Formats: sequence, structure tokens, C-alpha cells
Amino acid sequence: MQMRRLGRNGPEVSALGLGCMGMSDFYGSHDDAASAALIESALDRGVNFLDTADMYGPFTNEQLVGRAIRGRRREVFLATKFGIQRDPADPARRGINGRPEYVRSACDASLKRLGVDHIDLYYQHRVDPATPIEDTVGAMGELVRAGKVRHLGLSEAGPATLRRACAVHPITALQTEYSLWTRDPENEILATCDALGIGFVAYSPLGRGFLTGAIRSPEDFEPDDYRRHSPRFQGENFSNNLRLVEQIRALATGKGCTPAQLALAWILARNPHIVPIPGTRKLARLEENLGALDVRLDAAELARIDALFPPDAASGLRYPEAMMKAVRA
Repeated sequence: MQMRRLGRNGPEVSALGLGCMGMSDFYGSHDDAASAALIESALDRGVNFLDTADMYGPFTNEQLVGRAIRGRRREVFLATKFGIQRDPADPARRGINGRPEYVRSACDASLKRLGVDHIDLYYQHRVDPATPIEDTVGAMGELVRAGKVRHLGLSEAGPATLRRACAVHPITALQTEYSLWTRDPENEILATCDALGIGFVAYSPLGRGFLTGAIRSPEDFEPDDYRRHSPRFQGENFSNNLRLVEQIRALATGKGCTPAQLALAWILARNPHIVPIPGTRKLARLEENLGALDVRLDAAELARIDALFPPDAASGLRYPEAMMKAVRA
């Protein structure tokens, strides 16, 4: 397995991680036994970077990951998140909480669900506008000193927030959506991470499956798949984005790889401190994604991809408008 360092002085992790969210939530039906077996298969293949969060399920994804890694904890770099609270009576209702007392209680609850004595990378899932980032990160730093957490991260934080957070405690990684169809981190975020020595973890690097080329119609989604309500998968946006993916498919065919492998190889070529964490529930997709590590793109090929899929090429917001207010905070 190829390895990458998270940031200037951070830990080494597998060059591709595994996003576990879809094993429990948001993407239709799921099978815990099959997902646990997939996590074990990923570990067998050298993938050691697993990503979960307390809000996935809610709570059930951490339990699933915990069961899957039991007996193999030393092989795993385990990341989880806190900060998005879902109403148990209505999981679609959410709030953001970064208060210090909640940071501590959320960590203890995650440790229990995961069945571990420490978390390798603990993220604030979204920045709480009602709580100064200094207070939240200060409480997260206490968890490091207590031995409950090894490294700290933020998710979807803006440049100014990152700088303020780093003044309180070292931040090892920023997790933000990044792919061929979500390139806004290139505007300022990636440069800020480089300047501060922070690693960058790219979630949804395959555009929630769209960049694989396997999605041909909105009817491909199960009734409870949240993509049915995501702007980029609606109406004319869907048609426009499908045309972009067809161009990527043609490039991939000429390269002798799949569209997913081309999309992941493009991210890996952007910066040596970027680690994508594609999610999947299928072994064939896991193996396909890992094949991206063997795809090399030269300068001419990268320029061709940029010409076909420039920044802001994708049609539609990446989240519904209300959810967009919580990113780049």
C-alpha cells in the first residue's frame, strides 16, 4: 500500500482511505454483515484509514466500524467526528454543537460505541457559529492531553477558522468535499492547508458516485437515497453533469482505466498531502478504487482533464441551500 503523510508533521496513512458513512446511512438499503466484511477486506489490502462519524446512522455506523475492527485495532488509523446533532425523533432535523461540554461527552460516547480506548483523528464535523472555535478546539486539545484522542481535525472549515484553530492547538487534517466536480477548495483552502502544514482529506472524491459513470438516471436511486433530493442530481443539472462525466469516461477509456480510477488519480496528483476517502459497500468497487493508485497522469493529461472539467463546471449546488450555510465556516 502506498502511504501519505497527513500534513507537514502528521501521521502516515494509506494513500486511499475508506469512507464508511454509506454503509449505514443516506444511500439506501444496507447490510451490516457485508459492510463489516468489506472493512476487513480493506484492511487486508492495506487500507488503514477508516472514516466515520457519530451522526451517521445516527450512531450505528460507529458501532459497525467498531465491530469490524475488533481484534485488528493496531492496523487501523481511526477517524470519527462530532458536532452535528440529529433529532432522535426526526433524524432529518439537525443542529450544530461545538460547546466544550458537548465535545467531551461526544468523545466519550464515540469511544464507547467504537469499543476503543482512543481515537486517532477526531474532527469537528461542522463549525458551530454560536461557539468560538477557540473554545471548541481548546476542549478538543484537552482530549489529546487525556489520551483519548491522538490528532485533531476540522471538517468544512474556512481559512480564517483554520488559522484561529491552529493558534490554540495543532490541527492535523481538514476534511472537505473535493473532486472534479467540487473544486472550490482550490480557491484558498488548499493553499491555507499547505501554509499551515495541515493535511487535506477529500470526502466524496467520486461525486457521490456520479463520477464513476455508473449512474445513468435519477431512477437509479432507491426511494430513501438522499441523492434524489440533492441539487446536482435534479432535472437539467443531472443531464448537464452526465455530459461532463461522459467526457471523463472517454478519457478513461483512452487511458485504459475506469472513470472512477481517473477521477481518483486526478486528486492524488494534485498534492502529496491529499488523501481521498471514497466510500463503497461493494468489494469490486473497493478493488477498482485501489487500482487508481497505479494510474499515472502526466502534465498533458492533467491539462486535458482541466480543460474538459474546469472549476465550476458542475451544475447545481453540492448541498441544498440551507446546508451550504454550514460549509467554509
